[in-house]
Amino acid sequence: MTERMIESPLGPLTLTAREGAITRLEWRRGARDATSELLEAEAQLAAYFDGTREVFDLPLRVEGSEFQRRVCDRMRAIGFGETVTYGDIARDLDVPAQAVGAGCGGNPIPILIPCHRVLGAASLGGFSAAGGVETKVWLLRHEGAAGLLI
Repeated sequence: MTERMIESPLGPLTLTAREGAITRLEWRRGARDATSELLEAEAQLAAYFDGTREVFDLPLRVEGSEFQRRVCDRMRAIGFGETVTYGDIARDLDVPAQAVGAGCGGNPIPILIPCHRVLGAASLGGFSAAGGVETKVWLLRHEGAAGLLI
């Protein structure tokens, strides 16, 4: 396991990789290992925060249950600046919306797997990363989805 801490507009983020794939993104300080996948993830995140990248092309591995991987795969399909509801994903996966909420909250690779693009039917829903809903709002505004927040 290797990790690389990067500075971002949202504070320090630490990426973790194992066997050539990114497995976690956390709001914390960490090591500064320099593997090819960590350096590429750092470059792509920097471009995302600079406004020059909308799609991530990285090897990601969700280490979790089959259900967690299904929810994360569905979230990866949500485009930059787009949003869906927990209910939309629930219908796609034929599961309760509450289970989708738990799956979103258990996303081990936020931003790269865009759980911030998943909203409640009548609210923003939650966000389990540092800063909570304020961080979700920042990410949605960054992506031009701010009209949803008015």
